[in-house]
Formats: sequence, structure tokens, C-alpha cells
Amino acid sequence: MAVIIMVRHGQAQSGAKDEASYDNLSDLGHQQANWLGEHLGAEHAFDRVVTGTMRRQMQTGLSMGLPNVEYETDRRLNEMDYFGLAGVLETSHGLAVPTSQEEFQTHVRDVLGAWSRAEVGDDLESYADFRGRILGAVRDIAQAQDRVILVSSTGVIATLMAVALDLDIRRKSDVFLRIAHTSIHKFELVGDDLHLIQFCATPHLDLPKRVHARTLI
Repeated sequence: MAVIIMVRHGQAQSGAKDEASYDNLSDLGHQQANWLGEHLGAEHAFDRVVTGTMRRQMQTGLSMGLPNVEYETDRRLNEMDYFGLAGVLETSHGLAVPTSQEEFQTHVRDVLGAWSRAEVGDDLESYADFRGRILGAVRDIAQAQDRVILVSSTGVIATLMAVALDLDIRRKSDVFLRIAHTSIHKFELVGDDLHLIQFCATPHLDLPKRVHARTLI
């Protein structure tokens, strides 16, 4: 049995229209990560921080500032290409780009649904391949049985949740929309079975003076 601790990156550039513009922590995102590092460093000692290769993920790992840890990257922890999927579906299905939070909620369900049904063509990573690479990364990293934190993104965490709880796409979309920046998620890997033991904890942001810093987008 291995425990996997996974963290969502800090707030990135909300309102960006493409991946390159989005993939950089905001000032608040760096602060969220720093507070998380202070909390985790006071509670536990860790051996490694493993992040995806996206800028916002690596910046979060470094801004946590955990002492005496090794930093590694694993591109299998990278996020789904949401902007790419949205562009394909706008062209092929007439799915409009959202302009409000309410529209974004519907948009997420439509995008994940079409992607899971293989309706986005062959130019982007398939849903099955995305799911497979995430599970492969978690299983490989867990084999070391050391004290490690994984830093990734909403789509990755929601996919692990869907596997652990056998969620359909509609329920997975609901989870996708509720994962806060720098939130902590814990899973147990027992053989090939993944179990959820903690979802979306934000102890570093739950103080009254920091509630304003709890963000989703």
C-alpha cells in the first residue's frame, strides 16, 4: 500500500485565451504555494517533489520552498490540452468559447464528454491515453515508497478521482470544477486499485485572514 499526495498548482493567469498565456503563476498563486509549503514543512518531512513540466506546476513546486527535498519533473503529470480541445470543438461542433463562469461550467461538461467519446479527432491526445499516462505515472512514482508530493493540475486530479470513485463524465466534470488552487488530495494505491482518502483540503487557506485567497480559476 502506498499513499499518494497530490497538489493542484497555484492560481495561474485567469482569463487567458491560450495555453502559453495561461501557464504562469499569478502573484497570488506564488503566495498560495508558499503558504502551502509552510504548512506541509511544519507537519511532515518529504524526500521529493515531483511536478509536471508545465511552468505553473514547476513554479508551484519551487514556491512551496520545502527544505531538503529533491525536485523532479515527469511530463506524465501534465494537464490535458483544454485549450486545444476547446478549439477543435468550436470548429467541429460549434461549441462557443465561454465568456462567464456559468458558461464555463457547461463548457467543461461538454468538452470532457466529447473527449471521452472520442469526438475530437486524432490530432490531440485521446482521453484513454491521458488516463493511462496519469495512472502509469502514479504507479511508477509510488513504487519508490518514499515521502513524495506530486504537483499537477485539475484534469489530472479529477481523472484520478473518477478512477477511484468510478465516476461518470458528468460527475467527473463536477469534481473538475471544485478543485481549488494548491489544494491537497490523497490517494491510496493498493495493488492496482486506487482509493481516495482526502479531497481538496486547504488547511493553509482556511484561516479567516486567508479565506479570500481560496480560488478555483
